[in-house]
Amino acid sequence: MCAYLLVAEDDPKQAELLRRYLEHENHAVLVVPDGRAALDEARRNPPDLLILDVMMPRVDGLDVCRILRRDSDLPILVLTARGAEDDLLLGLDLGADDYMTKPYSPRELAARVRTLLRRTKPAARPADPVLRLGNLQVDPVRHEVRADGRPVTCTPGEFQLLCALVTEPGRVFTREQLLRHLHGYDSYVTTRTVDVHVMNLRRKIEADPQNPVRLVTVYGVGYKLADA
Repeated sequence: MCAYLLVAEDDPKQAELLRRYLEHENHAVLVVPDGRAALDEARRNPPDLLILDVMMPRVDGLDVCRILRRDSDLPILVLTARGAEDDLLLGLDLGADDYMTKPYSPRELAARVRTLLRRTKPAARPADPVLRLGNLQVDPVRHEVRADGRPVTCTPGEFQLLCALVTEPGRVFTREQLLRHLHGYDSYVTTRTVDVHVMNLRRKIEADPQNPVRLVTVYGVGYKLADA
């Protein structure tokens, strides 16, 4: 799968390693050295995937993620030297689709890139129907969501999770089942990723995210989508 990848990495050696390895995977790769350049390039020529280091000059990687998520569903893979789970989950909370901690294996990174590109590839069948549950509508072709008549902006990860739930309304999915919908069987992340996506979706589709009636928790099991 050939794609245009934007890599934001201020360490020259690390940037060159990423460029060479990803080009070996037949991707077109552009490397930029700071967050400001990443923002400018992503807006001027949106890539198929952004690989984003967290600790960068001019604009921090997390700020880049936050700014891009205001008006874009661009797939984002975050690279961070921070090992604390809270720091990693913050990246997901801001809209990143996946993360890796340094040091990492280039082979693992390439696998993550392939998974994200497969997951965000446009649907090949334009006639696919809009999925509806009550006043919630999910269009898998146009990558659009509407709740109570208003448009809802979702990250690719949030959208994939919502598609899985709305396809089988009322079914209780475990976190492990939802994680497979997000990342396939070659997942490297924890089920806490699912919890973060659920929390973000509730903010977007629930009238009262603290007391959800659509995306509900089935304690001890997982989550389900109810007709509300």
